Amino acid sequence: MTRKFYFTILLSAILLMGFAGETSMEKKSDDKAINKKVKELISKMSLDEKVGQMTQVDYSAIKENLDDIRKYYIGSILWGGDTEIDDLSPAGWAKVAEQLQSYALQTPLKIPLLTGIDAVHGHNNVNGAVIFPHNIGLGCTRNAKLVEKAAAVTAEEVAGTGINWTFAPCVAVVRDERWGRTYEGFGETPELAKMMGAAYVKGLQGKSLAANTSILSCTKHYMGDGGTTGGKDQGNTEIDEKTLRKLHLAGYIDAIKAGTGSIMASYNSWNGEQLHGHKYLLTDVLKKELGFKGFIVSDYAAIDKLPGTGYKEQIEKSINAGMDMAMIPNGHGKKNSYLDYITFLKELVNEGKVPMTRIDDAVARILKVKLQMDLFNKKTVDNNLLAKVGSEEHRKVARECVRQSLVLLKNDNKTLPLKKNLNKIFVAGSSADDLGNQCGGWTITWQGKSGKVMDGGTTVLDAIKNSVPEKTIVTYSKDGTGAEGYDVAVVVIGEKPYAEMFGDKQNLALSEEDIKTIKNAKTAGIPVVAVLFSGRPMLIDEVLKDCNAFVAAWLPGTEGQGITDVLFGDFKPVGKLSHTWAKNMDQIPLNKGDKNIKPLFPYGYGLSY
Repeated sequence: MTRKFYFTILLSAILLMGFAGETSMEKKSDDKAINKKVKELISKMSLDEKVGQMTQVDYSAIKENLDDIRKYYIGSILWGGDTEIDDLSPAGWAKVAEQLQSYALQTPLKIPLLTGIDAVHGHNNVNGAVIFPHNIGLGCTRNAKLVEKAAAVTAEEVAGTGINWTFAPCVAVVRDERWGRTYEGFGETPELAKMMGAAYVKGLQGKSLAANTSILSCTKHYMGDGGTTGGKDQGNTEIDEKTLRKLHLAGYIDAIKAGTGSIMASYNSWNGEQLHGHKYLLTDVLKKELGFKGFIVSDYAAIDKLPGTGYKEQIEKSINAGMDMAMIPNGHGKKNSYLDYITFLKELVNEGKVPMTRIDDAVARILKVKLQMDLFNKKTVDNNLLAKVGSEEHRKVARECVRQSLVLLKNDNKTLPLKKNLNKIFVAGSSADDLGNQCGGWTITWQGKSGKVMDGGTTVLDAIKNSVPEKTIVTYSKDGTGAEGYDVAVVVIGEKPYAEMFGDKQNLALSEEDIKTIKNAKTAGIPVVAVLFSGRPMLIDEVLKDCNAFVAAWLPGTEGQGITDVLFGDFKPVGKLSHTWAKNMDQIPLNKGDKNIKPLFPYGYGLSY
């Protein structure tokens, strides 16, 4: 019996080794074939075609001159910031994606386009798509498998519209909550960036980049973006190399292990030297030391911000530092346009200031990724995936992300969970019935906006009505007045939407409107449950005493029913803080491990029922 068992185990191990070896051999064979194809393509390419592959143009800059894609062999198109199309429906996006690819396929080598978009919490530029919690909330789940599943849903929705690349995940380790991009990072520790960033890459890219359901990831922003002095966007990260590596490099190491095909350079500087021209960090560390085989893309017009006497010198500095593709928002007749970039880069090569070996390396990296994605053979739009954009199946995943991202900060006398058979529920607050506030920035528009920003989705007010019997009276008052005689008040407060730069803030206090709303509800003498929408920990000490229960909901996205699932006890709260929560502005910046400072709530805090 023992011998038979041993033989069975041994045979299984041998078979497994054989399968693993076969898979490894298949991968090496695929890599060999792709590398061979890359060399063949490069050998046939003129300098014009090579420079074209290194050029990424914003749709707004080229939409009146789409034939330039063919004429200049453009390698990539993006939709950045507030760049939109006329029809924001899934079908509208798919139509434009197919149109763009048709121009690329008219070039002699028929090299397809990479089409990139900021799908950073779902396919957030598409009307009717599923919007997930922003990364700060996902960090609170501590659930990498769930984050991978959320990214896979995002990939399906992006691929369904014919787009093949998203500028995500952001693995910023956020060390100062005053930074307007705080919510784009998973938290304040490198451990969260490693765990969640790698999971996000796996979800986006799947088991194979060639799959119809996979899209290219772009891990960003390399690096130190979350560590700038004063939390200033695009600022200066003033730390030594040991600290830079310890805090800000870990997310990239694991994302590269997970197979991320592209990495975006950061706007910020490190000790005064801007990352877009930093050869040591871009080439020596990222490409050589870490062995990154994908390509590096610039941020939006970021090459223009480098020191130098003009755009040509800035291009020379960045490309020689290791930049492979430039993201360019300007078109015909504008300063530093994609036409200028193409002209200057060709001149630099012909003058010997940018070596052809550097050009060939950049182009090889870009082409290799396109071949790994099987773009040469893929149909632009998969109608089966297109039909799934905004589907109930996808919304269920987002709803689960919302449930697990909520952090219960206070729950006196077991105020939560609420009973569903209460007679009268009072709902208040400027964000209780506002889908835009619930989703935050990067939702349809760059900065986001309050109100009904898109079709689909459920606000907290609607979710409460959906959760209780018809006989339960649910009343809404924006300012919190009129709560007398009700069983409980649920007050939803928080920040108005914002994104990078415009979100930088020196005072993280709640608005006077929100403070007054809670106090108004409190005067009714009934239990008050506060739900906070925010892209970072806010100063809540002033209102916490007036609340019987307090829930940090972050920026949960379209699926508000996930909030009421927890409020009414269908699911217990499991979220743990991804940031240390300060008592006042004097404590900020405040992070795990800081000594002699007692926070309002420590990193990792979170109650349950």
